[in-house]
Amino acid sequence: MISFDKLPQRFQCDEVREYYDILCKKKFSIMLKRITDIFMALVMLIFLIIPIIIISIAVKCTSKGPVFYKQVRVTAYGRRFKILKFRTMVVGADKIGSLVTTDGDRRITKMGKFLRKYRLDELPQIFHVVSGKMSVVGTRPEVPKYVDSYEKEYLATLLMPAGITSLASIMYKDEEKLLSDKDDVDTVYVEQILPDKMEYNLKYLRNFGFRSDIKLMFKTVKEVFS
Repeated sequence: MISFDKLPQRFQCDEVREYYDILCKKKFSIMLKRITDIFMALVMLIFLIIPIIIISIAVKCTSKGPVFYKQVRVTAYGRRFKILKFRTMVVGADKIGSLVTTDGDRRITKMGKFLRKYRLDELPQIFHVVSGKMSVVGTRPEVPKYVDSYEKEYLATLLMPAGITSLASIMYKDEEKLLSDKDDVDTVYVEQILPDKMEYNLKYLRNFGFRSDIKLMFKTVKEVFS
């Protein structure tokens, strides 16, 4: 971790300092986390490279547009990167609707519904784990629009790389259904769902450890297949 006084100015507040101090006491766990990330990502690539190729062909053949979808997200220390996913929606979906999706969203393709159901659209993010932009476990990366609305304490969730899975994403695995009957999806997300997610993310930081990460990995697999 970088020193506190070298964090972006917005991060240098008492609310973030509390979590920064907690993580500073767990440097070995953070190092072990990175080693595990690299090992797991490389092993997963070996086993998943064929499925990734098959899914790529299926996405290309079942709907018009590119195989992958890229969107700017925010990771550690507020750094921006373009997250990579299999495209599950029609081209230009973010321009004809909300930045979050709802159950029965008409922008989602038939192939996209299948990929989202089993979280297969997230597979390309393994490459982000190898590069260090993401971790296997950590706060799910939000778009800049939502990060800009963060309260000071929420910024603490950006002290570590964004994750493919998280406690919040497990607890809100049915988020699309919760938003399906809302008129103003963005407002409901920012004012109701996001604060609750942040509480789970902050809880993750307070209890961060190598063992807790392993438990979250197994819990994620269980939830996907249940």
